[in-house]
Amino acid sequence: MKRIFADKMKKNPIIAAVKDLGNLDAALSSDCTIIFLLCGSIFNIKDVVKKAKEKGKMIFIHIDLLDGFSKDAVALKYISEEIKPDGIISTKNSQLKTAKSLGLLTVQRIFIIDSLSIDTAVKASQMIEPDAIEIMPGIMPRITKQLSKALDVPVIVGGLVSEKIEVENAVRSGALGVSSSSKEIWEMKL
Repeated sequence: MKRIFADKMKKNPIIAAVKDLGNLDAALSSDCTIIFLLCGSIFNIKDVVKKAKEKGKMIFIHIDLLDGFSKDAVALKYISEEIKPDGIISTKNSQLKTAKSLGLLTVQRIFIIDSLSIDTAVKASQMIEPDAIEIMPGIMPRITKQLSKALDVPVIVGGLVSEKIEVENAVRSGALGVSSSSKEIWEMKL
């Protein structure tokens, strides 16, 4: 599954970040092969994941932003066994460790605000061993290049990416994927 994830990003590095379910159909009909779901609740998440799978998309749930579930191992086990996403996104190390133990792919989201957070990203990656790291904001080519060289996992950039040049710069700087909530970016050809 990890290889499929990387292969999909290599074929199309643009990841549809859905932060409003009103945009789900656009993500499902886009050329994006991976969806990062940044919204949802206990009432609709199973149907959303099912729709994505029916369209042949990989789907990752941002577990920290999901409504109606506790943030513990039992909730993750339920999500893994009953909802069956391909993986989760989280800023929390404990969530990522549990998800990995359940066989889910993991994307560790890290906010880069200063040089200390760069060091933290490297240390966290070594400790957690996620399947990918998403750094935010995604409009920092120099930092993307630095982290791509320092990390043993794929780097995804996200946040504030809204123009083609930003996507191109991210990929040139070593990002394997670029997540964006901009429908215009979803339709971009690189």
